[in-house]
Amino acid sequence: MDWIPIVFVTFKVLVLGTGMFFAIKWHYDRGKKAQADRQDWEKERRAVLRAAAKVTAVFMLALLALGLLTHFLMKWIGLDLAFP
Repeated sequence: MDWIPIVFVTFKVLVLGTGMFFAIKWHYDRGKKAQADRQDWEKERRAVLRAAAKVTAVFMLALLALGLLTHFLMKWIGLDLAFP
């Protein structure tokens, strides 16, 4: 019964040690790759910002069109649109 904690603690240390080793190795390799891909990252960042600006512009135009459509539809139906 006394050997169970020894086996489990040893297993836990091995598993966590292996996980930490591969986590550190992955971050280190990713850092080396990031330095090489810095220019590609800047191009990708600009592309994402450009796409976000386009989506925002389309959304605002759609919102404006929906507002105008609602306004003219309510006016055509005959609802009172005056503020009190």
